[in-house]
Amino acid sequence: MNIGILSYLAAFVAYLVLTTLIVFSWRGRAQGVLLLFACAGSTLWAGVVVLGELGFQVSFEVMQLAELIRSLSWCLFLLSAMDKKAGNSSHRSHFFWLAVAFSLLLILLGALVAIPFISRSLVAGGTVLRDPVLILWVVLSIAGLTLVEQIFRNSNVAQRWSAKFLCLGVGSFFAYDFFMYSDALLFKRISLNLWEGRGLVNAMAAPLIAIAVARNPKFEVDIHVSRRVVFHTATIMGAGVYLLVMAVVGYFIRFYGGTWGNVLQIVFFFGAGILLLTLLFSDKIRAKFRVFLSKHFFSYKHDYREEWLKFTRNLAESAESVPERVIQSIAKLTESPGGILWGKNETGRYALLARWHMPEPDGMDLDSLDSLLNFMARTHWVVDCDEYIRDRGIYGDLVLPEWLLAIPNIWLIVPLILKEDCLGFLLVRRSDLQQTINWEDRDLLKMAGQQAASHLAQYQADQALIRSRQFEAFNRLSAYIVHDLKNILAQQSLIVANAEKHKHKPEFVDDVVSTVKNSVSRMTRLMEQMRSGVRGQSLENVDLGGLLERVVSAAAVREPAPELELCVEDAVVTADREQLATVFGHIIQNAQDATPKTGRVSVKVEAMPGKVCVSVADTGVGMDREFMRDRLFKPFDSTKGLTGMGVGAFESREYIRSLGGDIAVTSEVGQGAVFRIFLPCLSGCVSSHNELDGKGV
Repeated sequence: MNIGILSYLAAFVAYLVLTTLIVFSWRGRAQGVLLLFACAGSTLWAGVVVLGELGFQVSFEVMQLAELIRSLSWCLFLLSAMDKKAGNSSHRSHFFWLAVAFSLLLILLGALVAIPFISRSLVAGGTVLRDPVLILWVVLSIAGLTLVEQIFRNSNVAQRWSAKFLCLGVGSFFAYDFFMYSDALLFKRISLNLWEGRGLVNAMAAPLIAIAVARNPKFEVDIHVSRRVVFHTATIMGAGVYLLVMAVVGYFIRFYGGTWGNVLQIVFFFGAGILLLTLLFSDKIRAKFRVFLSKHFFSYKHDYREEWLKFTRNLAESAESVPERVIQSIAKLTESPGGILWGKNETGRYALLARWHMPEPDGMDLDSLDSLLNFMARTHWVVDCDEYIRDRGIYGDLVLPEWLLAIPNIWLIVPLILKEDCLGFLLVRRSDLQQTINWEDRDLLKMAGQQAASHLAQYQADQALIRSRQFEAFNRLSAYIVHDLKNILAQQSLIVANAEKHKHKPEFVDDVVSTVKNSVSRMTRLMEQMRSGVRGQSLENVDLGGLLERVVSAAAVREPAPELELCVEDAVVTADREQLATVFGHIIQNAQDATPKTGRVSVKVEAMPGKVCVSVADTGVGMDREFMRDRLFKPFDSTKGLTGMGVGAFESREYIRSLGGDIAVTSEVGQGAVFRIFLPCLSGCVSSHNELDGKGV
């Protein structure tokens, strides 16, 4: 008993056991039948070879036929694993039935063509086979490896838990077959060592297949054949067939080339390799091949899942602006190299939004688009300009302007419909790869147009919101500045009112000069803020006590004159000096306005841990809780009638908060009010607070 007998006997026993396990674990699934058939085919093949090795009268042709059954049965099972499962088990894709027909054809060819070329003779320890038979086995090996690769590539994480063992098992003996028959094709004989070791290789694959079956008893590998899979599979198989043909041609060149045979063979192989690389890397050839597969191998032209994922990815991830992304995303659905996008602006008029690889039209008259816009809004049709030129009656009352039809390479007009409104339309440039469109293309373009319209509407809304916020910021700054101008105007009015009475007093004149100088300085700062659009950003360390003394002194011209009490020395805060003075001045002025002349307004500065508190208290009319909650800090809500703007309290609180502080208010009707302004303090706060605590103790 030689090693060959033991090798194939091991394979026979392994697949016999595996077949038995599958018979008892089968649950009535169609894939179980195909798996059972494949394992039984391997068992039959190994048994036939064992009988031949033992000396029984088994012809080599019968061995080859058994091997053909084994290889084709495994290919058939792998094809069924790639077929998409449907609710009706009898429903199969066209690709599946095409594969079945292809398998039956190979069996017929193997029986009628391949087997007669087999010559059973042992020469120098090897079995001699003719080239056509060897090429057949190499092709079957490549087909099996391609199917294994596609199953593993398209399995998700959960499916790979069982599919990886199937791919390892089946892929191992297909890879071994490819190596053995390629070696035989090269040396014109099958290596006896490779032949005898083949049985053990197949036997080692059986446990891996058994593990895959155990992990998935029903063997529902939910993998469908997508266009990408078919394209890559056909490309790999086509490249393999191409290389085999080139090998045969190269052999004949060497055999009949005489003394130049070797050189011609090398040059031929190099040229064939360059040609293959050119074909594989040619975008135009690949696109045409993809269109050919879509037309002849599928019931639907488009792989909608793949197309929609690609469209969404292009629409969201491109570096160009949104209008250009819309053009590119829709144009790529038809292999178009360019387009022009028109869209509706805020005034309701249409304008050219973007161009991609197309010139701007000459003589563009957007007022002449009414017929096209009404037609698209009513029908949602994709307009084929070639079809429109051939037979305008198809599109009813549609009239396309001459300047639009005069655009070079005009092809399709895709509407961008949003809520029954035509938000815009896209002119698609003629494709070099696709000359016509069918109903599937139209439906896909209409859906893509609706999605793009939604994306474009969001983009326009974002742009409008940005502009609105810019105007809002400008209007808000203007309101603050007008409020400050009102206060400056009040100071000037007070000077004019007292001029007749006090104009002869030197003290009054000095006060007027000081007030006017301060007003000019403040107005200059307001003009700078209007030009720069920035308010209150000149931060510096401010002595709070000195600032309040100046503010209180300026407010003392009105009654009741405020009183200042400093319980802390050298309190330093970081702020814009003039802006902070405006805040305190506004709060003190409001306290004076709410308090009778016989009342009292006091300003008190107290230290707290890490911050300082400025309290402005009055004995005025006070406020109820509802007013403080709903109206006090509400912008443009004033209790001063036409003389007030209602932005002072809001601006004061927002600025104090921007410094890291806050404003708190306590008040009761008829009992006055207390405004407490809290500010972070750089120095002079903690120590003073500790001193106060010590005095309290």
